[in-house]
Amino acid sequence: MIVEPVQRVAGTVRVPGDKSIAHRALMLGALADGEQTVRGVPDAADVASTLTCLQALGAEVRTVGGEIRIRRGTWRSGQTLDAGNSGTTVRLLSGLVAGLSIQATFTGDSSLSQRPMERIAGPLRKMGASVSTTEGHLPITIEGGGLKGIRYRLLVASAQVKSAIMFAALNADTETTLQEPVATRDHSERMLRAMGADLTRSSHAITIRPGTLRGTEVDVPGDISSAAFFAVAAACLRDSYVRLEHTGVNPTRTGILEALEAMGATVTFENKTERAGEPVADVTVRSGELRAIEIDATAVPALIDELPVLAVAATQARGTTVVSGAGELRHKESDRIATIVDALSRLGANIEAREDGFVVHGPTPLAGATLPSGGDHRIAMAMAVAGLFASGRTAIEESAAVQISYPGFFDDLQTLTR
Repeated sequence: MIVEPVQRVAGTVRVPGDKSIAHRALMLGALADGEQTVRGVPDAADVASTLTCLQALGAEVRTVGGEIRIRRGTWRSGQTLDAGNSGTTVRLLSGLVAGLSIQATFTGDSSLSQRPMERIAGPLRKMGASVSTTEGHLPITIEGGGLKGIRYRLLVASAQVKSAIMFAALNADTETTLQEPVATRDHSERMLRAMGADLTRSSHAITIRPGTLRGTEVDVPGDISSAAFFAVAAACLRDSYVRLEHTGVNPTRTGILEALEAMGATVTFENKTERAGEPVADVTVRSGELRAIEIDATAVPALIDELPVLAVAATQARGTTVVSGAGELRHKESDRIATIVDALSRLGANIEAREDGFVVHGPTPLAGATLPSGGDHRIAMAMAVAGLFASGRTAIEESAAVQISYPGFFDDLQTLTR
Protein backbone atom coordinates (compact mmCIF):
# COMPACT_ATOMS: atom_id res chain seq x y z
CA MET A 1 0.00 0.00 0.00
CA ILE A 2 1.29 3.46 -0.95
CA VAL A 3 0.47 6.45 1.28
CA GLU A 4 0.96 10.05 0.12
CA PRO A 5 1.33 13.06 2.44
CA VAL A 6 -1.73 15.27 3.09
CA GLN A 7 -2.28 18.72 4.58
CA ARG A 8 -5.04 17.72 7.01
CA VAL A 9 -7.64 15.12 7.89
CA ALA A 10 -11.27 16.00 8.54
CA GLY A 11 -14.55 14.13 8.80
CA THR A 12 -16.61 11.51 10.56
CA VAL A 13 -16.03 7.77 10.65
CA ARG A 14 -17.59 4.83 12.45
CA VAL A 15 -14.95 2.17 13.00
CA PRO A 16 -15.78 -1.55 13.14
CA GLY A 17 -17.06 -3.12 16.32
CA ASP A 18 -14.69 -3.77 19.19
CA LYS A 19 -12.96 -7.12 18.72
CA SER A 20 -12.43 -7.61 22.44
CA ILE A 21 -16.13 -7.23 23.16
CA ALA A 22 -17.24 -9.27 20.14
CA HIS A 23 -15.02 -12.23 21.09
CA ARG A 24 -16.46 -12.28 24.58
CA ALA A 25 -20.08 -11.83 23.48
CA LEU A 26 -19.82 -14.81 21.14
CA MET A 27 -17.98 -17.09 23.57
CA LEU A 28 -20.21 -16.36 26.55
CA GLY A 29 -23.27 -16.65 24.32
CA ALA A 30 -22.18 -20.20 23.53
CA LEU A 31 -22.12 -20.98 27.28
CA ALA A 32 -25.41 -19.32 28.19
CA ASP A 33 -28.95 -20.54 28.62
CA GLY A 34 -31.09 -19.19 25.79
CA GLU A 35 -30.02 -17.23 22.74
CA GLN A 36 -27.50 -14.39 22.65
CA THR A 37 -27.99 -11.72 19.96
CA VAL A 38 -24.85 -9.82 18.99
CA ARG A 39 -24.95 -6.75 16.76
CA GLY A 40 -22.00 -4.84 15.34
CA VAL A 41 -19.67 -7.84 15.06
CA PRO A 42 -16.65 -6.67 13.05
CA ASP A 43 -15.79 -8.30 9.74
CA ALA A 44 -12.33 -9.18 11.02
CA ALA A 45 -10.27 -12.34 10.63
CA ASP A 46 -9.70 -12.67 14.39
CA VAL A 47 -13.41 -12.70 15.21
CA ALA A 48 -14.07 -15.09 12.32
CA SER A 49 -11.56 -17.47 13.97
CA THR A 50 -13.56 -17.37 17.20
CA LEU A 51 -16.82 -18.11 15.39
CA THR A 52 -15.29 -21.00 13.45
CA CYS A 53 -13.88 -22.52 16.63
CA LEU A 54 -17.18 -22.18 18.51
CA GLN A 55 -19.09 -23.86 15.70
CA ALA A 56 -16.55 -26.70 15.63
CA LEU A 57 -17.13 -27.15 19.36
CA GLY A 58 -20.88 -27.45 18.76
CA ALA A 59 -22.30 -23.94 19.27
CA GLU A 60 -25.37 -23.13 17.18
CA VAL A 61 -24.86 -19.96 15.14
CA ARG A 62 -27.32 -18.09 12.89
CA THR A 63 -26.84 -14.85 11.00
CA VAL A 64 -30.02 -12.81 10.71
CA GLY A 65 -29.64 -9.49 8.90
CA GLY A 66 -26.67 -7.82 10.54
CA GLU A 67 -27.00 -9.84 13.74
CA ILE A 68 -25.32 -13.01 14.92
CA ARG A 69 -27.47 -15.22 17.11
CA ILE A 70 -25.65 -17.85 19.11
CA ARG A 71 -26.69 -20.47 21.62
CA ARG A 72 -25.25 -23.50 23.37
CA GLY A 73 -25.38 -26.71 21.36
CA THR A 74 -24.08 -30.20 22.08
CA TRP A 75 -20.41 -29.94 22.96
CA ARG A 76 -18.04 -31.93 20.75
CA SER A 77 -14.85 -33.40 22.14
CA GLY A 78 -11.64 -34.17 20.26
CA GLN A 79 -11.73 -31.12 17.99
CA THR A 80 -8.64 -29.44 16.54
CA LEU A 81 -9.31 -25.70 16.54
CA ASP A 82 -7.40 -23.24 14.34
CA ALA A 83 -7.24 -19.84 16.07
CA GLY A 84 -5.48 -18.22 13.10
CA ASN A 85 -3.67 -15.09 14.30
CA SER A 86 -5.92 -14.48 17.29
CA GLY A 87 -4.40 -14.65 20.75
CA THR A 88 -7.75 -13.71 22.28
CA THR A 89 -9.41 -16.69 20.56
CA VAL A 90 -6.98 -19.31 21.83
CA ARG A 91 -6.52 -17.94 25.34
CA LEU A 92 -10.15 -17.24 26.18
CA LEU A 93 -11.46 -20.39 24.53
CA SER A 94 -8.88 -22.38 26.50
CA GLY A 95 -10.65 -21.24 29.65
CA LEU A 96 -14.04 -22.10 28.19
CA VAL A 97 -12.91 -25.61 27.19
CA ALA A 98 -11.23 -26.17 30.57
CA GLY A 99 -14.60 -25.75 32.27
CA LEU A 100 -16.28 -28.41 30.14
CA SER A 101 -15.92 -32.19 30.10
CA ILE A 102 -14.35 -32.17 26.63
CA GLN A 103 -10.91 -32.21 25.03
CA ALA A 104 -9.65 -29.86 22.33
CA THR A 105 -6.36 -28.95 20.65
CA PHE A 106 -5.61 -25.39 19.56
CA THR A 107 -3.35 -24.47 16.66
CA GLY A 108 -2.61 -21.15 14.96
CA ASP A 109 -0.55 -19.39 12.32
CA SER A 110 3.22 -18.96 12.53
CA SER A 111 2.93 -15.68 14.45
CA LEU A 112 0.49 -16.99 17.05
CA SER A 113 2.57 -20.15 17.42
CA GLN A 114 5.42 -18.04 18.79
CA ARG A 115 3.36 -16.40 21.53
CA PRO A 116 3.57 -17.63 25.15
CA MET A 117 0.83 -20.01 26.33
CA GLU A 118 2.09 -21.20 29.72
CA ARG A 119 0.63 -18.04 31.25
CA ILE A 120 -2.83 -19.58 30.77
CA ALA A 121 -1.78 -23.22 31.09
CA GLY A 122 -0.42 -22.72 34.62
CA PRO A 123 -3.56 -21.40 36.33
CA LEU A 124 -5.85 -23.78 34.40
CA ARG A 125 -3.74 -26.71 35.65
CA LYS A 126 -4.09 -25.36 39.21
CA MET A 127 -7.86 -25.53 38.71
CA GLY A 128 -7.61 -29.20 37.71
CA ALA A 129 -7.62 -29.14 33.90
CA SER A 130 -5.13 -31.24 31.97
CA VAL A 131 -3.14 -28.83 29.79
CA SER A 132 -0.14 -29.60 27.59
CA THR A 133 1.72 -27.03 25.51
CA THR A 134 4.44 -27.43 22.93
CA GLU A 135 7.48 -26.03 24.73
CA GLY A 136 5.24 -23.30 26.11
CA HIS A 137 3.60 -22.52 22.76
CA LEU A 138 0.98 -23.89 20.36
CA PRO A 139 -0.27 -26.49 19.74
CA ILE A 140 -1.93 -26.66 23.15
CA THR A 141 -4.22 -29.51 24.19
CA ILE A 142 -6.77 -29.11 26.99
CA GLU A 143 -8.91 -31.73 28.67
CA GLY A 144 -11.45 -30.01 30.84
CA GLY A 145 -13.97 -30.73 33.56
CA GLY A 146 -13.83 -31.37 37.30
CA LEU A 147 -12.41 -27.93 38.10
CA LYS A 148 -11.95 -26.47 41.56
CA GLY A 149 -11.99 -22.83 42.54
CA ILE A 150 -8.63 -21.22 43.29
CA ARG A 151 -7.05 -18.05 44.62
CA TYR A 152 -4.57 -16.81 42.05
CA ARG A 153 -2.39 -13.76 41.57
CA LEU A 154 -1.73 -13.05 37.90
CA LEU A 155 1.97 -13.08 37.04
CA VAL A 156 1.44 -10.60 34.20
CA ALA A 157 -1.14 -7.85 33.75
CA SER A 158 -3.20 -9.63 31.08
CA ALA A 159 -6.93 -9.38 30.43
CA GLN A 160 -6.66 -12.53 28.31
CA VAL A 161 -5.28 -14.61 31.17
CA LYS A 162 -7.78 -13.10 33.61
CA SER A 163 -10.67 -13.85 31.27
CA ALA A 164 -9.55 -17.44 30.63
CA ILE A 165 -9.59 -18.13 34.36
CA MET A 166 -12.98 -16.45 34.85
CA PHE A 167 -14.53 -18.42 31.98
CA ALA A 168 -13.24 -21.67 33.50
CA ALA A 169 -14.43 -20.59 36.96
CA LEU A 170 -18.06 -20.54 35.80
CA ASN A 171 -17.93 -24.35 35.93
CA ALA A 172 -15.69 -24.83 39.00
CA ASP A 173 -16.88 -26.35 42.28
CA THR A 174 -16.36 -23.23 44.41
CA GLU A 175 -15.59 -19.54 43.96
CA THR A 176 -12.39 -18.31 42.32
CA THR A 177 -10.57 -15.13 43.36
CA LEU A 178 -8.06 -13.38 41.11
CA GLN A 179 -5.65 -10.61 41.94
CA GLU A 180 -4.20 -8.37 39.22
CA PRO A 181 -0.83 -6.66 39.58
CA VAL A 182 -2.33 -3.75 37.60
CA ALA A 183 -5.98 -3.33 36.58
CA THR A 184 -6.55 -4.46 32.97
CA ARG A 185 -9.46 -4.06 30.55
CA ASP A 186 -12.67 -5.22 32.19
CA HIS A 187 -14.87 -6.23 29.23
CA SER A 188 -15.26 -9.76 30.59
CA GLU A 189 -16.40 -8.59 34.01
CA ARG A 190 -18.94 -6.18 32.52
CA MET A 191 -20.38 -8.76 30.15
CA LEU A 192 -20.46 -11.51 32.76
CA ARG A 193 -22.47 -9.25 35.08
CA ALA A 194 -24.83 -8.28 32.23
CA MET A 195 -25.45 -12.00 31.65
CA GLY A 196 -26.20 -12.74 35.31
CA ALA A 197 -22.87 -13.99 36.66
CA ASP A 198 -22.21 -13.77 40.41
CA LEU A 199 -19.10 -11.59 40.27
CA THR A 200 -17.72 -9.03 42.70
CA ARG A 201 -14.71 -6.75 42.53
CA SER A 202 -12.74 -4.88 45.20
CA SER A 203 -9.57 -2.98 44.38
CA HIS A 204 -7.55 -5.34 42.13
CA ALA A 205 -9.31 -8.52 43.37
CA ILE A 206 -12.11 -10.24 41.43
CA THR A 207 -14.24 -13.06 42.82
CA ILE A 208 -16.47 -15.14 40.55
CA ARG A 209 -18.76 -17.91 41.69
CA PRO A 210 -19.94 -20.87 39.61
CA GLY A 211 -23.27 -20.36 37.89
CA THR A 212 -25.32 -20.20 34.73
CA LEU A 213 -25.36 -17.28 32.32
CA ARG A 214 -28.43 -15.91 30.55
CA GLY A 215 -28.34 -14.99 26.88
CA THR A 216 -28.96 -11.29 26.23
CA GLU A 217 -28.60 -8.64 23.51
CA VAL A 218 -25.20 -7.10 22.89
CA ASP A 219 -24.61 -4.03 20.72
CA VAL A 220 -20.85 -3.99 20.08
CA PRO A 221 -19.50 -0.40 20.03
CA GLY A 222 -16.75 0.85 17.75
CA ASP A 223 -13.26 -0.36 18.67
CA ILE A 224 -11.19 2.35 20.38
CA SER A 225 -8.05 0.54 19.21
CA SER A 226 -9.13 0.99 15.58
CA ALA A 227 -10.28 4.56 16.21
CA ALA A 228 -6.86 5.40 17.67
CA PHE A 229 -5.21 5.59 14.25
CA PHE A 230 -7.56 8.32 13.05
CA ALA A 231 -7.33 10.08 16.42
CA VAL A 232 -3.53 10.28 16.12
CA ALA A 233 -3.75 11.49 12.51
CA ALA A 234 -6.08 14.31 13.59
CA ALA A 235 -3.90 15.19 16.58
CA CYS A 236 -0.72 15.47 14.49
CA LEU A 237 -1.89 17.30 11.36
CA ARG A 238 -2.53 21.03 11.68
CA ASP A 239 -6.19 22.21 11.49
CA SER A 240 -7.47 18.63 11.57
CA TYR A 241 -10.28 16.83 13.35
CA VAL A 242 -12.02 13.50 13.31
CA ARG A 243 -15.37 12.55 14.82
CA LEU A 244 -15.53 8.88 15.84
CA GLU A 245 -19.15 7.80 16.08
CA HIS A 246 -20.51 5.21 18.54
CA THR A 247 -17.08 4.38 19.96
CA GLY A 248 -16.44 2.33 23.08
CA VAL A 249 -15.08 4.53 25.87
CA ASN A 250 -14.56 1.93 28.57
CA PRO A 251 -12.21 3.66 31.07
CA THR A 252 -9.86 0.66 30.98
CA ARG A 253 -9.35 1.29 27.25
CA THR A 254 -9.24 5.09 26.84
CA GLY A 255 -5.57 5.53 27.66
CA ILE A 256 -4.84 6.64 24.10
CA LEU A 257 -7.36 9.50 24.36
CA GLU A 258 -5.94 10.56 27.72
CA ALA A 259 -2.41 10.43 26.29
CA LEU A 260 -3.33 12.56 23.26
CA GLU A 261 -5.07 15.08 25.49
CA ALA A 262 -1.99 15.24 27.74
CA MET A 263 0.11 15.83 24.61
CA GLY A 264 -2.00 18.84 23.63
CA ALA A 265 -4.79 17.53 21.39
CA THR A 266 -8.41 18.43 22.18
CA VAL A 267 -10.70 15.49 22.97
CA THR A 268 -14.47 15.87 23.49
CA PHE A 269 -17.32 13.42 24.10
CA GLU A 270 -20.96 13.62 23.01
CA ASN A 271 -24.03 11.36 23.18
CA LYS A 272 -22.73 9.27 26.06
CA THR A 273 -24.72 6.13 26.78
CA GLU A 274 -24.25 2.55 27.98
CA ARG A 275 -24.90 -0.72 26.12
CA ALA A 276 -24.69 -4.14 27.84
CA GLY A 277 -22.57 -2.59 30.56
CA GLU A 278 -20.20 -0.82 28.15
CA PRO A 279 -19.95 3.00 27.95
CA VAL A 280 -20.27 4.42 24.42
CA ALA A 281 -19.90 7.95 23.01
CA ASP A 282 -19.18 10.01 19.91
CA VAL A 283 -15.56 11.15 20.32
CA THR A 284 -14.01 14.14 18.53
CA VAL A 285 -10.24 14.66 18.43
CA ARG A 286 -8.75 17.95 17.20
CA SER A 287 -5.16 18.87 16.43
CA GLY A 288 -2.92 20.79 18.80
CA GLU A 289 0.68 21.72 19.45
CA LEU A 290 1.93 18.40 20.75
CA ARG A 291 4.36 17.98 23.63
CA ALA A 292 6.15 14.90 24.94
CA ILE A 293 4.76 12.74 27.74
CA GLU A 294 5.87 9.75 29.79
CA ILE A 295 3.98 6.44 29.94
CA ASP A 296 4.87 3.96 32.70
CA ALA A 297 3.77 0.46 33.69
CA THR A 298 0.67 1.69 35.53
CA ALA A 299 -0.68 3.34 32.36
CA VAL A 300 0.31 0.66 29.85
CA PRO A 301 -2.68 -1.74 30.24
CA ALA A 302 -5.13 1.00 29.17
CA LEU A 303 -3.33 1.58 25.85
CA ILE A 304 -1.14 -1.47 25.20
CA ASP A 305 -2.47 -1.97 21.66
CA GLU A 306 -2.24 1.73 20.85
CA LEU A 307 1.42 2.22 21.79
CA PRO A 308 2.71 1.72 18.22
CA VAL A 309 0.59 4.58 16.89
CA LEU A 310 1.35 6.67 19.98
CA ALA A 311 5.02 6.35 18.96
CA VAL A 312 4.02 7.94 15.65
CA ALA A 313 2.43 10.87 17.50
CA ALA A 314 5.58 11.22 19.63
CA THR A 315 7.66 11.92 16.51
CA GLN A 316 5.63 15.15 16.12
CA ALA A 317 5.71 16.17 19.78
CA ARG A 318 8.12 18.65 21.34
CA GLY A 319 10.51 16.99 23.80
CA THR A 320 11.32 13.41 24.75
CA THR A 321 8.55 10.85 25.03
CA VAL A 322 9.39 7.82 27.18
CA VAL A 323 7.38 4.58 27.26
CA SER A 324 8.38 2.01 29.91
CA GLY A 325 6.81 -1.05 31.51
CA ALA A 326 5.56 -2.23 28.11
CA GLY A 327 7.58 -5.41 27.68
CA GLU A 328 4.37 -7.24 26.73
CA LEU A 329 4.66 -5.50 23.34
CA ARG A 330 7.41 -7.97 22.48
CA HIS A 331 4.89 -10.84 22.64
CA LYS A 332 2.20 -9.54 20.27
CA GLU A 333 1.65 -10.37 16.58
CA SER A 334 5.20 -9.13 16.13
CA ASP A 335 7.83 -7.82 18.51
CA ARG A 336 6.12 -4.43 18.40
CA ILE A 337 8.95 -2.59 20.12
CA ALA A 338 11.50 -3.77 17.55
CA THR A 339 9.12 -3.38 14.60
CA ILE A 340 7.89 0.14 15.36
CA VAL A 341 11.41 1.39 16.17
CA ASP A 342 12.74 -0.06 12.91
CA ALA A 343 9.90 1.36 10.80
CA LEU A 344 9.98 4.85 12.30
CA SER A 345 13.78 4.94 12.09
CA ARG A 346 13.51 4.29 8.35
CA LEU A 347 11.27 7.36 8.12
CA GLY A 348 13.89 9.45 9.90
CA ALA A 349 12.47 9.49 13.43
CA ASN A 350 14.81 9.87 16.39
CA ILE A 351 13.66 6.78 18.29
CA GLU A 352 15.46 4.12 20.29
CA ALA A 353 14.30 0.80 21.68
CA ARG A 354 14.46 -0.22 25.30
CA GLU A 355 13.83 -3.68 26.66
CA ASP A 356 10.39 -2.69 27.96
CA GLY A 357 9.53 0.27 25.71
CA PHE A 358 11.02 3.06 23.63
CA VAL A 359 12.20 6.68 23.71
CA VAL A 360 11.25 9.22 21.02
CA HIS A 361 12.89 12.65 20.61
CA GLY A 362 10.78 15.14 18.70
CA PRO A 363 9.55 16.84 16.74
CA THR A 364 11.22 15.25 13.74
CA PRO A 365 10.38 15.68 10.05
CA LEU A 366 9.69 12.31 8.44
CA ALA A 367 10.56 11.24 4.89
CA GLY A 368 8.73 8.51 2.99
CA ALA A 369 10.34 5.09 2.74
CA THR A 370 9.51 1.43 2.19
CA LEU A 371 8.45 0.04 5.56
CA PRO A 372 8.13 -3.52 6.86
CA SER A 373 4.98 -4.20 8.88
CA GLY A 374 6.08 -7.62 10.06
CA GLY A 375 2.64 -8.83 8.99
CA ASP A 376 1.27 -7.02 12.04
CA HIS A 377 -2.03 -5.20 11.49
CA ARG A 378 -1.41 -2.49 14.08
CA ILE A 379 2.07 -1.73 12.74
CA ALA A 380 0.72 -1.49 9.17
CA MET A 381 -1.98 0.98 10.23
CA ALA A 382 0.43 3.00 12.39
CA MET A 383 2.80 3.33 9.41
CA ALA A 384 -0.06 4.51 7.22
CA VAL A 385 -0.71 7.32 9.71
CA ALA A 386 2.99 8.25 9.72
CA GLY A 387 2.91 8.36 5.92
CA LEU A 388 0.28 11.11 6.03
CA PHE A 389 2.86 13.64 7.27
CA ALA A 390 6.05 12.15 5.82
CA SER A 391 7.41 13.87 2.73
CA GLY A 392 7.29 11.74 -0.42
CA ARG A 393 5.67 8.34 -0.74
CA THR A 394 5.49 5.72 2.00
CA ALA A 395 5.19 2.08 0.91
CA ILE A 396 3.88 -0.39 3.51
CA GLU A 397 4.82 -4.03 3.03
CA GLU A 398 2.34 -6.78 3.95
CA SER A 399 -0.38 -4.15 4.30
CA ALA A 400 -3.04 -6.85 3.85
CA ALA A 401 -2.45 -7.63 7.54
CA VAL A 402 -5.12 -4.99 8.29
CA GLN A 403 -7.69 -7.69 7.43
CA ILE A 404 -7.04 -9.15 10.89
CA SER A 405 -8.88 -6.31 12.61
CA TYR A 406 -9.98 -3.62 10.15
CA PRO A 407 -10.50 -4.68 6.50
CA GLY A 408 -11.85 -1.24 5.49
CA PHE A 409 -9.09 0.78 7.13
CA PHE A 410 -7.51 2.22 3.99
CA ASP A 411 -10.90 3.11 2.52
CA ASP A 412 -11.90 4.97 5.69
CA LEU A 413 -8.53 6.70 5.84
CA GLN A 414 -9.03 7.92 2.29
CA THR A 415 -12.45 9.43 3.13
CA LEU A 416 -10.79 11.56 5.84
CA THR A 417 -8.04 12.85 3.54
CA ARG A 418 -10.10 13.93 0.53
